[in-house]
Amino acid sequence: MTGGMRWRLWTTLGAALVCGYVTIANFVPAEVRRAHWFLPDSGVRLGLDLQGGIHWVLGAKLDVAIDHELDHQRGRIEGALAEDKITPKRLALEGQRIVIETASAQDLEKAKDVATTGGLLRVVDEGPEKISLGLTDTWARQVRKTGMEQVLEVLRRRIEDPINGIQDSVVTPQGEDRILVQIPGGQMDRARARELLRVTGFLEFKIVQDSAPSEELLKAKYPKGLPDGTKIVFEREKTTNKILNAYLVKTTPDITGDYLKDARVIFDQRTQRPLVSFEFSPEGGKLFGEITAKSVGRQLAIILDDQVYSAPAIRERIGSHGQIEGHFTSQEAADLAVVLRAGSLSIPVAIEEERTVGPALGADSIRSGLHASILALALVLGFAVIYYRLSGVYAGVALLVNLIFVIGLMSMFRATLTMPGIAGLVLTVGTAIDANVIIFERIREELRLKKPVRTAISTGFDKALWTILDANITTLISGIVLFQYGTGPVKGFAVTLCIGLVTSVFAALVVTRVMFGLYPGERRVQELSI
Repeated sequence: MTGGMRWRLWTTLGAALVCGYVTIANFVPAEVRRAHWFLPDSGVRLGLDLQGGIHWVLGAKLDVAIDHELDHQRGRIEGALAEDKITPKRLALEGQRIVIETASAQDLEKAKDVATTGGLLRVVDEGPEKISLGLTDTWARQVRKTGMEQVLEVLRRRIEDPINGIQDSVVTPQGEDRILVQIPGGQMDRARARELLRVTGFLEFKIVQDSAPSEELLKAKYPKGLPDGTKIVFEREKTTNKILNAYLVKTTPDITGDYLKDARVIFDQRTQRPLVSFEFSPEGGKLFGEITAKSVGRQLAIILDDQVYSAPAIRERIGSHGQIEGHFTSQEAADLAVVLRAGSLSIPVAIEEERTVGPALGADSIRSGLHASILALALVLGFAVIYYRLSGVYAGVALLVNLIFVIGLMSMFRATLTMPGIAGLVLTVGTAIDANVIIFERIREELRLKKPVRTAISTGFDKALWTILDANITTLISGIVLFQYGTGPVKGFAVTLCIGLVTSVFAALVVTRVMFGLYPGERRVQELSI
């Protein structure tokens, strides 16, 4: 055996042993794996269609996006009129309309010109000294579309978070204002998933103006009413909702979570309590440093959705990094970090449809897929052995090794198996022998030309190489496109297809060549069993 053939043999055996070891996890019960340290931890993950889970259809309240845009436009109009020294008698939102009242018709005309500049607003109703404006149909559609895209992005980042999220979940649009969410069973508690959807995630940092153990005691300090531009927020016990402290803060935040770059869970070295460590962007770190430098000795309230998580005292200037302490568990701290990393959900969503998908259908599908795979394997192997004799046996060995590679690689990379993925596995079994057929027919052509057996084998593999690569690379490109732009089951099919294509080519070009290297190898035989 030549050095190159020996290298192929040991490479193939090593890869097959590694993939075979990882594959064991798919056939050994979890309790047995946990009881024996030398067994692999986990195998292929199952998608929602195979193991069941949560199926939600969410409705996005996109009218809120329209309200936000109208409020933004109202501020723009107010600023432009102030520059022209025009003070309207009334500039307010009424429903989904901006109402402007002025002291004169001339001021009204000027306000109309300012409002309609840019073509985003249109006049809905007009009187002598009053006009009502709404968004143009084109801009309203764009605002709703943008709002939907923002909701999708935030939900995906929360549910599919790379650290504490679910990698196999599906978050995809369904119509113009609905979102389909599917979370495989056993990976996320239903209450936790609901909380991730409910929390708006608007983070604010505010310097505390005053504090007291209760709202009544705090208000008692201000018998004439709270100072202008301030409000009271509360720090509550997580389980009982009991008020722990009341804080007087400004209505406008000193800095918001828009500047956050990262957030993750750490543990206090002394008490081992979970904390959330956060990091600002360079711009946010500079702003945060300026705020804390001016407020040394005062408390900083860290507020999420109007609830104070903690209010630590500022002992020195704080730069880009900080910590959030609170009365929460490790899981609650992890979920808070997920929300902060994902950003605020400015448009609320509501669960319109909720179903629990059971695993019974998945068990039937796995059983049917297994039977189909065995039948396809038996038929393909039978054809190969009958038609190509000993070479067909080599192709069968390559096909079995290929299956070990597919399942092993899917287990190693924690790929998700779905119903279409099972179809992809059956397809891989059915088509994996194609490359061997091409090789064998090339070898036959060389043998018909009366070439020696060793030369025929070598030439056959060389001539088949580019044909095999060309056919499989084009299919692989299609699989990559499906994986990139598909969701859920489609992505599961693409994963199985792509892995199966790569391993099929390896099995045909390397494993089968190793078989021929073992026999006939360097022996001088007169004919080949093909």
